[in-house]
Amino acid sequence: MTASDPAWTWKCERVIPSDAHLGRHVLDELLHELEARHWSRRDIFCIHLAVHEALVNAIVHGNCGDREKTVHVAAQISPKCFRVEITDQGPGFDPQSLPDPTDCTHLECSGGRGVLLMRAFMSRVSYPSPGNRVILEKDRS
Repeated sequence: MTASDPAWTWKCERVIPSDAHLGRHVLDELLHELEARHWSRRDIFCIHLAVHEALVNAIVHGNCGDREKTVHVAAQISPKCFRVEITDQGPGFDPQSLPDPTDCTHLECSGGRGVLLMRAFMSRVSYPSPGNRVILEKDRS
């Protein structure tokens, strides 16, 4: 399914300053739309956790908390799939370069946990080059 697919029943685009509070408003809107479409509690929980992590990563790591920089959020919902793209204005990163947070030598490192959670809770996660954009997709269970 692509963003231009007519099967999307709801779409939104938001551009927010790098502010966690404003990120929360966008997340609340997405969750409200999923609830209105009767997605399961489990799916909503998974999406909530993954989108929260992606927004925090964009604001804190991508844009370094610089309120002059923005985060672009584009979300779509179909009867069978949720998709969100979150793009920051940072230089990007290579997700393969993150340490494995489950490796006992990296348990105290803060990097990589959010990416691990996104991959665990979503159906598909990708970071198109240069790595300042994440695409999260969740198939409805």
